[in-house]
Amino acid sequence: MTAPPANTPHSNEHAGPVIVWFRDDLRVADHPALHAALARQRPIVAVYVFDEESPGVRPLGGAARWWLHQSLRSLAATLEKLGGRLILRRGAAAAIMAQIVDETDAAAVFWNRRYGEAERTIDTAIKAELRGRGVDTHSFAGSLLFEPWTVQTGQGGSYSVFTPFWRSCTAGPPPRAPYPTPTSVAGSTGQNATDGVASDNLDDWGLEPSAPDWAAGLRAAWTPGEASAQHMLQHFLTEALPRYAAERDEPAQNATSRLSPYLRWGEISPHQVWAATQQAQRGLSGPALTSATRFLTELGWREFAYHVLFHAPELATTNLRPAFDAFPWPPVDQRAFAAWKQGRTGFALVDAGMRELWRTGSMHNRVRMVAASFLIKNMLVDWREGERWFWDTLVDADAASNPFGWQWVAGSGADAAPYFRIFNPELQAAKFDPHQQYIREYVPEYGTDAYPEPLVDLGETRRAALAAYDRVKAQSAN
Repeated sequence: MTAPPANTPHSNEHAGPVIVWFRDDLRVADHPALHAALARQRPIVAVYVFDEESPGVRPLGGAARWWLHQSLRSLAATLEKLGGRLILRRGAAAAIMAQIVDETDAAAVFWNRRYGEAERTIDTAIKAELRGRGVDTHSFAGSLLFEPWTVQTGQGGSYSVFTPFWRSCTAGPPPRAPYPTPTSVAGSTGQNATDGVASDNLDDWGLEPSAPDWAAGLRAAWTPGEASAQHMLQHFLTEALPRYAAERDEPAQNATSRLSPYLRWGEISPHQVWAATQQAQRGLSGPALTSATRFLTELGWREFAYHVLFHAPELATTNLRPAFDAFPWPPVDQRAFAAWKQGRTGFALVDAGMRELWRTGSMHNRVRMVAASFLIKNMLVDWREGERWFWDTLVDADAASNPFGWQWVAGSGADAAPYFRIFNPELQAAKFDPHQQYIREYVPEYGTDAYPEPLVDLGETRRAALAAYDRVKAQSAN
């Protein structure tokens, strides 16, 4: 192992083991908390706590629960190969961590930071409690390239527009290099500190669907885990990166990285993606080099979403622009809303995206914008309804990017698309799926009598949406 990070704490603690608390960082490579723990040369206790009980914690959606099950199984296997063992517990994190400290007589507890308000509150309380008991407790930066409190405007506030935000990020010191992959987690003594420590059975958590089992499409589309994340990154860098900028908006071209769920669950870190892309950049020129720069900027959008969440913790429920609180959302037509969920709106690109989502737990980003715009601005359904559906059905749904994206489309969020920008699904299909390859894959009955009539009139609903927005502007001006 190399030397620990510069801020790795050292103290005169007793010779007990070090607990590494895994959360949204289900990997062993470039894991700052694990790296620092191994530098102590003490036995390691690896722990994952499934907490849906602590105040403010948002329960996972169905697709996310499926992914978590596979990812934990993969992490447990990796740790076992390295001489360790993953302890699983379910319950309120504060109580569970205190129990495991007592059971193992741990000298220290390390973890990588989370950025939601509820999670930060939990972590702060646990840190104070354990330190009060003499347990060396520290958190590390493992999930973002730039910590939210380190990127500020000239007036000391937070950014609400992406371009100056990203300019500020990239003007300073570059992201650190990734930490190496450990060859063992057994500690210098080779002692297994988890002998006799009880662990839940993962299957007992019921994360996978069973009655009915609707996850066949997810299993066919994805292989969760750290090894798969690395394979996905290398495949993208060698096969798709040179054409990323030109083809990223075309859903049939397979020009995107598909790294989003792996980043969401921390099976790969943004530092690893950044470093590997920069390495690949060195051999590129012209349009291929432009593609690499564009891809790194997309990592910046992920950063921006988390920075916005840090400063606006109610991102999933509250308009960032208060003027939108006056938007006159009509009652939801549940029949029409169900048709949108099922991909039966009569607009082929929207329907293809919604069916891709249900089948695979994912959706191409361009199509996400089109489907979201259709729901909000053609169907006049509150963006929060769509955000909740995506939260339940996306394998990559996270507390930052999911609501951030919905507010961006709605026009109520940070650096948002103007409300009057309404994606026309027919024009979008003609531009980005001109040969209907993507549409035909997911909507095979398109063009036949079996395909439903359009749910709405695009021109009429566009006028209604703009009229509602005009009323919001008029009220905010008074």
